[in-house]
Amino acid sequence: MNVSHDDHHAPTVAPDRKAVLADALRRRILSMELAPGAGVDELALCEEFGLSRPPVRELLRQIAAEGYIELEANRAPRVAAMNHDSLHSFFLAAPLIYIATTQLAATHARAEEIDELKGIQALFRAAIEQQDVENRVLYNDAFHLQIGKMAHNDYLMPSLRRLLIDHTRLGKIFYRHPTTDDMQRDLELACVQHDQMIEAIEGRDPQTAGELVREHFELSRRRMAEYAAPQGMEVALAL
Repeated sequence: MNVSHDDHHAPTVAPDRKAVLADALRRRILSMELAPGAGVDELALCEEFGLSRPPVRELLRQIAAEGYIELEANRAPRVAAMNHDSLHSFFLAAPLIYIATTQLAATHARAEEIDELKGIQALFRAAIEQQDVENRVLYNDAFHLQIGKMAHNDYLMPSLRRLLIDHTRLGKIFYRHPTTDDMQRDLELACVQHDQMIEAIEGRDPQTAGELVREHFELSRRRMAEYAAPQGMEVALAL
């Protein structure tokens, strides 16, 4: 890998400033503030967060490895795309990854990790009750990411992170107006399923945990499918 001249003389940067930038970029991508395929302005980030180019480039490489952005030679960084092929792969792979990580979490989770999961669930429930779309999808992402961490499997985590990026962005699109009664019922059911997953993980029951997360994903998959292909309006056939 070629290293530019300024990389050799990069100033020491307080880690909290880079962490703030990392959190901001991830949140902007997940919330669709930065749309799929949109360019990421490196210089603008330097100015906004008071960082020089080397640490910003390092951070972009880091979140590219996580799946948030795409880096190509001689092109500006771009937010990870969502297209037909990627979504097809998402719906095929998501149940496999979610079930595997949740079952492993039920086997390997530590008590303090389960307590953290319960805290995230409390925030998720509050977002549902307040009809807060953005925080609801972000805390759902945090919930399943925490389960992935509790699985303690370095091979599954990269796949889970990539799945959650698109799941969260899809949720932001499809659940933009969660005001209908049937949608609210689905959201409340999703919240109950989260509670049940926590109970299964805490009870060291991987079989039940896997079944619950399969049902949980099917709930969101069905809702997304209904949004993408809504039932047609009824039209009288008689003239």
